[in-house]
Amino acid sequence: MHYPIFKSIVNTVDTQLDKRGINSRKFKTWEDNKINAIGLELVIDLEKTSDFMSSLSINFDWDSFRETTVARQLDGMEGHPFLKIEKLSKTPVIPTIDIEMTWLFDVEVCQPELPDQEGNYRIEQASKWMESISKQINTLFKKDNIITRWHIEIDGDENGKYLSAINLISYFQYELSSPSTVNEVNDLVSRKMQELLLKASRVIHKCDEVLKESVAA
Repeated sequence: MHYPIFKSIVNTVDTQLDKRGINSRKFKTWEDNKINAIGLELVIDLEKTSDFMSSLSINFDWDSFRETTVARQLDGMEGHPFLKIEKLSKTPVIPTIDIEMTWLFDVEVCQPELPDQEGNYRIEQASKWMESISKQINTLFKKDNIITRWHIEIDGDENGKYLSAINLISYFQYELSSPSTVNEVNDLVSRKMQELLLKASRVIHKCDEVLKESVAA
């Protein structure tokens, strides 16, 4: 299947990264025709940006129904192949793009081993700074309709239990019902991408502040 509108969105995202000198470790589109879906997977290294995070992952999700709805409202898209498919053209949906942004923490740096401590002190300490970060993020995103949650995995060794994965995940959704041309779609995506990168930077700064204080203590 062909997604010219989503391809234009992907190119716009790539352009915004280039403008900011951001080199992505991964920049890959995927497509699953069984569920009429397509997306973009983007991973940015944070080793030089954060003392406690390894990378930032941004996933963009799209599908043929949203592609068709947007094509119907854009000038010059009368020849879009999806408009000829009855199932797609007769299934109206709200044209939104879903974005999942994940901050991946360096588990070893965030959970230093302390020779004078015993038991599950690493998990106990991590739970405290994670709670503090959650409060900071809720304040940061207070005006936005954004869902944020933690994804963790627990393991253990001779020194007790620890978190083998620590990921902070935020879910964003932007509506594309207002643009009437492809250029307007790209302009909207450019602005939203700038906002996302700014929010990502603020989260990194807040997390580093909390963790520097926690690890130092």
